[in-house]
Amino acid sequence: MGRSVKFGVIGCGLMGKEFAGAAARWCHLLGDIPRPEIVAVCGISEHNRAWFTKNIPTVRADYTDYTELLSNPEVEAVYCAVPHHLHERIYIDIIESGRHLLGEKPFGIDQAANANILSALGRNPGVFARCSSEFPYYPAMQVMIKWIREGRFGKIIKIHAGFNHSSDMDPMKPINWKRQAKYNGLYGCIGDLGIHTQHVPFRMGFTPLSVFASLQNHITKRPDGGGGEADCDTWDNAMLLCGALSDNVEFPMILETNRMAPGNTNNWFFEIYGFENSARFTTSKPGVFTFTQNWGKEQAWADVHIGYKPLFPAVTGGIFEFGFTDAILQMLAAYMAEMDGRDVAFGCFAPEETALSHKLSTAALLSHETGRKVTLEHH
Repeated sequence: MGRSVKFGVIGCGLMGKEFAGAAARWCHLLGDIPRPEIVAVCGISEHNRAWFTKNIPTVRADYTDYTELLSNPEVEAVYCAVPHHLHERIYIDIIESGRHLLGEKPFGIDQAANANILSALGRNPGVFARCSSEFPYYPAMQVMIKWIREGRFGKIIKIHAGFNHSSDMDPMKPINWKRQAKYNGLYGCIGDLGIHTQHVPFRMGFTPLSVFASLQNHITKRPDGGGGEADCDTWDNAMLLCGALSDNVEFPMILETNRMAPGNTNNWFFEIYGFENSARFTTSKPGVFTFTQNWGKEQAWADVHIGYKPLFPAVTGGIFEFGFTDAILQMLAAYMAEMDGRDVAFGCFAPEETALSHKLSTAALLSHETGRKVTLEHH
């Protein structure tokens, strides 16, 4: 067994458990990548903490106060999944304690919080930090990334990326923190989901130069769980029409995040259209890479079933399907490999990319408020 890195988990809910599940499956990976070993957890729910102590045998301590976890000398790195209004304080405390960080989106509730987190990283250059984003690690999406790098699409006509689900279509669904601006932030669904749409275009160099945003809040009140109603004051759906550059030619890049997307469960997609080739991927067809074949003046869409051929080889046979939990495992492998100083073909979302995400999100709010296109200043 190779070297392990001892982790603490702050936030023992859904994504904390997914992180633990990925760490528990480390034997699926064939490479000698440092292994995350969860030794301590922190959360406000006794039920959720008990899940960890019952199912993860390496957990030796559980806390309700995250500062106690950061005082545990065993902890070398932290996975943190907490509501957005807590990011600034907790992420900075993790960084200042000298622990490495894998944090959830959006890396701060707003642009000022994000800037403070990045300032803390600047003061602590020995801390390795990344932001969670798992969907690009589907093997079919990795094929598309390879094609982009190889220039197979030629002059780009358009990029369209999005994240659609319909979890909020029920108006009687009780309120939660993601539907309240004081906890989620003014970005609404952009802050919670936007980085999912931005990871690939940002990494491929398609930097947004401008944005025109359309934001919708379809349900303004929800049951509060106690017999009354609560304000539901975050954006449900967002469509950002961005201008981006490819070979010094501007093209439209549409980034959309929708909580009100009828017919979807949890669908992430990426589409790129070019003069030489075009391609599409959607998690609703997780093993399929769709691309155009050119017949002179005509084009036809073709599907290739990629199978289980991930960035980091695993024991799973190549004929089998790849899924969400596999994507989390691959993302975590990328994080651990990068933290170990290795070159990774497609790394996790970096702190400087979170700053660009916040710049875009802030500009989108201004665009919606003023009804005009907003130019992003890049220095």
